[in-house]
Amino acid sequence: MSTDVIALLSGSHTPLYLAPQAGVSESPFRRLCRRYGADVVVSEFVSAAGIVMQSPRSRDYLRFDEEERPIGIQIFGADPAMMRDAAAFVADTYSPDFIDINFGCPVKKVVKRNGGSGCLKDLDLLETLVRAVDDATSLPTTVKIRSGFDERTRDPVTIGLRCQDAGARALCIHPRTRADMYSGEARWDEIRAVTEALEIPVIGNGDIRTGDDARRMRDETGCAGIMIARGSHGDPWLFSQARAALDGDPVPSDPSVEERFEICLEHAKNAIAFERNPERAIIDFRKHLGWYTKGLPDGRLLRTELFQANKLEDVEVLLEGYLAGHRAEALV
Repeated sequence: MSTDVIALLSGSHTPLYLAPQAGVSESPFRRLCRRYGADVVVSEFVSAAGIVMQSPRSRDYLRFDEEERPIGIQIFGADPAMMRDAAAFVADTYSPDFIDINFGCPVKKVVKRNGGSGCLKDLDLLETLVRAVDDATSLPTTVKIRSGFDERTRDPVTIGLRCQDAGARALCIHPRTRADMYSGEARWDEIRAVTEALEIPVIGNGDIRTGDDARRMRDETGCAGIMIARGSHGDPWLFSQARAALDGDPVPSDPSVEERFEICLEHAKNAIAFERNPERAIIDFRKHLGWYTKGLPDGRLLRTELFQANKLEDVEVLLEGYLAGHRAEALV
């Protein structure tokens, strides 16, 4: 059953979003984050051209379970007709709760085709793309932007107003430019400026690493929703911590090493079940293994061993061996 995500953003409850992240926010991770308190999830970004040209890989990115709702499918591209047709296909075939447009990806291979944040160099094109997608379906159209392509074009308020005028029903801003990539600090004052200038709900994104960060972003910017991206890597419980902080409740502590590994293995099993090629799935999952073990004593050695694992059984043996040593040290 679909959810009115715009109404969700208009209430007193500040919704938490899992950001669309290539190679990270696959269905198994989205479901895990939903369980820990993510109110809304968004798919990995999908090429409009790949959807229209019936690329099997692109179509795979569109799969989701009903338990993931509310969910948005994020698409990217620079051809209005292609974006229109892709949005129509996604809406008719998969019926997500909303269609999101990616104007934020800074990756070179996307930008060189004028996709993602490349569109921020041409606001007339950006507006045409939003109109094309919005006209193609009855679903809400939302957008994710950066503050500009570079410092010369940095003007998040104007970009936001152009998106709003073209039909966007909500806007997420990551207040860095494409040139910034992920360096420096996100300029939360720009989230506030966009929030104050636009009539549609604004979702803040950038540098949310703790529950208290989520509360501060809401209080400092007045944003209607908060999107968590890199902070969720190996840390899906961040959503429960953010929810508690936003609601003024005691913030839960991080899970123990044993609990962390249980979550990691559950995630791995679901990833293998979701992926059609189990061997490919465990190789792709290695990045998650790195994140789940980050910060642990002797974690670097453990990661070196995990990154050579080709089967889930290998991962289980390595994690159990680490736990045995961890328990032994605790008894000394």
